[in-house]
Amino acid sequence: MRRRPFSISGVSVSELTLGTWGLSGDAYGTVNESDQEQIILRARALGITGFETADTYAKGDMEARLGALLSADPEVLFITKVGTDRESQPPCKRFDPSWLRERIEASAKRLKRSPIDLVLLHNPSEQVLKRGEAVDVLKSLCQEGLLRSWGVSAGSPVVAAAALDAGAPSLQLAFNCLWTEDFQNVVHRLKEPGTCILARSVLAHGLLCGFWPSDKVFPESDHRSRRWSADELRRRLQQLDALRPLIRNEVTSLRSVALRWVLNHSEVATAVIGPRSIQQLDQLVRDVRSTPPYLAQEQLTGLEMRLRDFGVR
Repeated sequence: MRRRPFSISGVSVSELTLGTWGLSGDAYGTVNESDQEQIILRARALGITGFETADTYAKGDMEARLGALLSADPEVLFITKVGTDRESQPPCKRFDPSWLRERIEASAKRLKRSPIDLVLLHNPSEQVLKRGEAVDVLKSLCQEGLLRSWGVSAGSPVVAAAALDAGAPSLQLAFNCLWTEDFQNVVHRLKEPGTCILARSVLAHGLLCGFWPSDKVFPESDHRSRRWSADELRRRLQQLDALRPLIRNEVTSLRSVALRWVLNHSEVATAVIGPRSIQQLDQLVRDVRSTPPYLAQEQLTGLEMRLRDFGVR
């Protein structure tokens, strides 16, 4: 597993990071605890050093599981997110300094890691970042030794830009060949020293694997049941035809095309993947086992032209 520079000086992270939202059961349905543990340990055995989670995933149980399994490994980097209060009714976003400090201290205990390697504000608004209180508390926690680094998981282009304005050393963005707006909005600033980009949704929640029929229906427990209308999903599935000409030789699937496309961007430090089985994990790792560049320039140029023909900008 190759590595790239991280937001901590002198530290690198594996090109693939294991995201645990899917494992937690909060996103796609239940995954039993034994399978969760096997996938986490298999990821580490395959050379993955980045493990991404949030204090709310499975009500904190994902942090606790990662801590129990991996906290003693000095090469492992724990990346967690805070900013959602699920104890309030209804649940809400929350970024007041005292609450953030309390939540981060609880995360450190569950992860059995102090300092925590990286804490991200979880989908804050532009106004939260501009007020500066949430950013200031993370900076203070870094100075106090509870965090090694901090950043923002941004849900929109304006929030991504505000995060960079606030000096965030790490920025997490939704980024794949169908969804590029957030990245394109800030790419001209990503050459700044020390900016670590964590790409999430790199397979568009499974869409880019190319396995779904045009009439795919998701169960209510699956967040994708609320993400796309039937017409939007059909339109997105048609766009996958733009990727198919790249499947040849060692690029064996749409999934491989999608992962390689993300990693071909040197600004990306790591791509967050969300397998829910060991088989899926092994496939994802195999998909990028080659020598960079992952896709040739003529392949990238042709793909860009085809995506435009399908209405992707």
